[in-house]
Amino acid sequence: MDKIIFLWLILLIIFVVIEAATVNLTTIWFAGGALVALIFSLCGLNLIWQVAAFLLVTILLLIFTKPIVQKYFNNKLIPTNINAMMGKQAIVTEQIDNVHETGAIQVDGLTWTARAVDQQIIEVGSVVEVMEVKGVTLFVQPSIHN
Repeated sequence: MDKIIFLWLILLIIFVVIEAATVNLTTIWFAGGALVALIFSLCGLNLIWQVAAFLLVTILLLIFTKPIVQKYFNNKLIPTNINAMMGKQAIVTEQIDNVHETGAIQVDGLTWTARAVDQQIIEVGSVVEVMEVKGVTLFVQPSIHN
């Protein structure tokens, strides 16, 4: 087997293996370019045409397909950590009093520092809704859904 054909085949395999291992759409574009370059090599075109095809196909795939693919793959991401707190209901475990800088709530089994959005005092046992997150403090208001 010609060395150049072998090189494109190895690159194609490497890109596909990395893609399969990461599942992040990181090297699939390069695998497409390597496949076209491998086909050009099998057709007997010289190395300049093979490299040009590799670069052109890789760039075109990146430009035209990556935004579309990311739109469909990334829209299913579930917010995690802090972003997931927004809109959640919680139970007040320590009286929330912004003036005295006290307050804690429990959300999903975790205790968080809490402050009232509108400066009111919120008593222990009240159900609140998380409205805003600043650092490690959750700003809440009494829930209308309790």
